[in-house]
Amino acid sequence: MQKIILKNIKPYTNRPNAHLSPIDFDTELPKFRRKFPLKSEKKDFISYKLYPKVFKDYYDHFDLFDDVSNIPTKAFFYGIESGEEILIEFESGKVIIVELIYLTKANDEGKRTVFFKLNGQTRAVEIKDKTVKVTKKQHVKASETNHIGAPLQGKLVGLKVKKGDLVTADQPLFVLEAMKMESSVLSPIAGRVKRVHLAEGTMVDQNDMVVELE
Repeated sequence: MQKIILKNIKPYTNRPNAHLSPIDFDTELPKFRRKFPLKSEKKDFISYKLYPKVFKDYYDHFDLFDDVSNIPTKAFFYGIESGEEILIEFESGKVIIVELIYLTKANDEGKRTVFFKLNGQTRAVEIKDKTVKVTKKQHVKASETNHIGAPLQGKLVGLKVKKGDLVTADQPLFVLEAMKMESSVLSPIAGRVKRVHLAEGTMVDQNDMVVELE
């Protein structure tokens, strides 16, 4: 049984956890609480020291989705079918009813829309299906001050600068067309054009980087 589970990993033969170094709670616990503020109890710290990767994965999941322990086990692991209804009890006397109505096919960005009822009220949420191969080209997102991105979804209909151009603050960089209206996007800073990432005629989403300055 040990060989089946551990495969090629050599098992410990001494006292359980004898290979672990003593823990200085006074020094390490405050550091742990700063790193994992959402789960800062002493029992969480001990779990982290015993199973660091497992705890880190759990913490990241908790940070993204909050506490999912109240979701019924079958629904959590396998999801629910269209027309299926489940009860989720958050605490004694507080129960919500969730019913899946419909799940759309994935679009070219790999996203699906989920229609469901929450206590009888129809809701919809867009999710990304990680099992779907994305066919739409993904543009780089603007993340720095010198990254000038599209302020809204639309079509890039005009470029006012090219690589190497010097620009001043409030100088037009490119033109977007959205809802049959054109709007110029101005440079927030002065600098030199390092790269123009997209060509005229490109359909862009909000925050897609068009011009990069240096």
